[in-house]
Order: sequence, then structure tokens, then C-alpha cells
Amino acid sequence: MRVFIAGGSGALGRRLVPQLVARGHQVTATTTSAAKLELLARLGARGVVMDGLDAAAVGEAVAAATPDVIVNQMTGLSTEHAGRLNPRRADRYFAATNLLRTEGVDHLLAAAEAVGVSHVVAQSHASFNGRREGGWIKTEEEPLQVVEGTKAISHLEEAVVAAGGVALRYGAFYGPGASDEQVEMVRKRWFPLVGGGTGYFSWVHVDDAAAATVLAIEQHRTGVFNIVDDEPAPVNQWLPYLAQSIGAKPPRRLPAWLARALAGEMMVGMMIEGRGFSNAKAKRDLGWQLRYPSWRQGFKEGLA
Repeated sequence: MRVFIAGGSGALGRRLVPQLVARGHQVTATTTSAAKLELLARLGARGVVMDGLDAAAVGEAVAAATPDVIVNQMTGLSTEHAGRLNPRRADRYFAATNLLRTEGVDHLLAAAEAVGVSHVVAQSHASFNGRREGGWIKTEEEPLQVVEGTKAISHLEEAVVAAGGVALRYGAFYGPGASDEQVEMVRKRWFPLVGGGTGYFSWVHVDDAAAATVLAIEQHRTGVFNIVDDEPAPVNQWLPYLAQSIGAKPPRRLPAWLARALAGEMMVGMMIEGRGFSNAKAKRDLGWQLRYPSWRQGFKEGLA
């Protein structure tokens, strides 16, 4: 197929493009930086510079590519676009990504309709943002926690599914180029264990996430899928294990009241009340097989 990837030079795009090319697909991938066109060419894609918030530019790029499927991997989470994360001002850090998940997705869907592309695959998110009530592990049928960021995610999912596409709720990424900043924070002991660390997370290695995306593309799937590993786990399990896996000292501990004062409510809620996600539907319906079924194996092997 001819595959158009919006945001092809990002953490997942860089792992997705080679997998698609290896399976014989022709890939056009966009980037916001002309400096990354050479990277996309090395990966096997035809690179295009595109601003995802410019409706005309999106329409022109999609029309020129004449794709069979459009894949949205656009985010604004690089330091170039978002700066460094300040947990007390998380709204600023995620502002560009939220725009891409609303206006940017609308532009892609309009371009898809204009050129007659019926299949759209879009990046959504499911790491700790399940509704903070009931069980600790959530399925696709259960709602997300309602905060500013999940409003944008909900818009993306509703718009894409209404258009007959598929929204892939990826867990927290780790692996080459996907978790370097977080790993460095753990190494420097800047990532504390807050309170009891009882909040759950779901992780996924970028290569496993890319493999699931290929399946969703080739099978023309619709609906919502959680793309996470087999072991959602509380912070008090995975954070010390991550530190040990990279040869770092154990994380510092902070009481919730102090963490709330220093880092804000988002960090405390994530660490204490976060909800993880089940991948049963993706494994069953996509036939997805993970190289790293658990972050336990993945942190030791996939962060090397």
C-alpha cells in the first residue's frame, strides 16, 4: 500500500517506517524540520516538510502522496516544540500536542475525505490516564480520566472512529529515542517515588507499538485498541526496577503533600491514583505478538 505518515520522524515514526518498508509498502512521511528529511530517506521513506496545523499544507501533502491509508503520529512533545516538562505547568508542555490531536486531526480527516482515503490510523494514549475509580486495569470500553489532555484525546478518538478509522491507545513509550529524557531523570534521581507509589502505569516498547500499528494498517481495523504490554504495574514496582536496570541508585521518596507543593497535582495523581490498561483486545483481534511482553524484560534488554 501507499502509506502516508504524518509525524514520521518522531519516536514511533522512526521505528514504524522501516517496518512498513520491509513489508513492501511505499511510505511518505512528514516532518516539521527540513533537517530530518535525510533521516526519513535513510529509513526508506519519501520525506515531506509539513505543518500539521496548516490545513492547506496538510491537504497538499496528502493529495501529492495519493495514499491508500493515512497514519497520524503527530505530537509536539520534543524539546524543540514543548521545551522541558514542568509538572506544575503540564498544560504548557502538552499544548502543542493537544492542538495536533484536535485541529491537526481534523485537517488530516478533511484531507482524507478530499482524496477518497477511507482508512485512517491515529495515535492515542493510554498509560496512567484511565478513570480513577473502580478497578486498576481498564479496557477500551471504560472512559479515560477527564482532564485537559484527555479532552483532546477524546476528540481524536471520536473523530477518527466516526470516520471509520482506528485509534491506537499507546502506553508509555520506552526504547531507542523514546525514553532518553525519563531515563536520565531516573539516573540523576530526579524522578521520585511519591507516597506509596500505588498508581498503575502501562508501558510499551516502541518496536512493539510499531508492530501493532502495522497490523492495524494492513488489516484496515476500526475502533479503539489499547497498545500496551501484558503487565500494567504500580509505580512502586516499575520505578525501582527501572533504576536497577540502568545501574542507577534507587529513587528518592517524597510524601504526597511535599510532591504536590513541588511538582503539582498531575504528578501526585499519576503516582498514587493512575490506572493502567488491558491489551487483551489488541492481542485477540489484531493477532499482535509482543517482543517485550513485560517492561521487566524490556527495561533490561530494550533500554540497552
